[in-house]
Amino acid sequence: MVELVVISGKGGTGKTTVVGALAFLARDKVLADCDVDAANLHLLLRPKIEEKIPYEGSELAQIEKSKCLGCGNCVEACRFWAIISEDGVYRVDPLSCEGCGVCFQVCPAGAVSLKPRLSGWIYVSHTDYGPLVHGELLPGEENTGKLVTAVKMRARAIAKDTGAKWLFVDGAPGIGCPVIASLSGAHAVLIVTEPSLSALHDLKRAAELARHFRAKVSVVINKADLAPNLVEKIEMEASEEGLPILGHIPYDETVIRAQAAGRPVVEYNSGPAARAIQALWQKLSAWIEL
Repeated sequence: MVELVVISGKGGTGKTTVVGALAFLARDKVLADCDVDAANLHLLLRPKIEEKIPYEGSELAQIEKSKCLGCGNCVEACRFWAIISEDGVYRVDPLSCEGCGVCFQVCPAGAVSLKPRLSGWIYVSHTDYGPLVHGELLPGEENTGKLVTAVKMRARAIAKDTGAKWLFVDGAPGIGCPVIASLSGAHAVLIVTEPSLSALHDLKRAAELARHFRAKVSVVINKADLAPNLVEKIEMEASEEGLPILGHIPYDETVIRAQAAGRPVVEYNSGPAARAIQALWQKLSAWIEL
């Protein structure tokens, strides 16, 4: 199985559009959306959810009233102001508690305990394009990277069980914790960029991060006809960095209509963007198998 992770140095470059198109073009694949803060691949692939698995990524402090001495040690130790005293009774504010465990350590009566907290969900779905695993982090929750890892592990298990040839991972934008977790164990990385100075800057950072994981790294330029001068600059920088550019996708308003219809653009029509992505897939698959 080949694990291909599609990332972008910044948001809005079109990586989910590309992954959705690859889901239609490739055979024998499993899909994973690892942008757990704002997953949206399922909007294109119209999944039927088969499993909804709770994810417990953090802990929540709890105070047992019958054991509490009212000493206030926990209030003094908590740096998140998560412990509230009301008429001498102490309780934990779940919205403020970070689960750090300091209150548990300083309580002389053993009245504080740490319990697993529901932090999100992992969804396993059937689509017309193959199995899809994606995650949903609940508002305000942390440990995004742990949820991404859990999503990938589930997707890998499905790929192994089904004998899939490809695992396509839609990673998060940027270079933070969820991207690092997305890239771990990847065989190949496709960076989707666009002709803007901010995208060029972030392309360099994303490529440096991907190389840290010793994956093969390539680039596709989306909306490439909007700023030809910046495309030339990206091509020059990519050449200096040794990054192959496998495709140029033109700006095409039918992409927007395909997204509104909830369909990959290569399934929706055979316009300029669809043809460019089809050519990208041919080059990408050949490049990975070199």
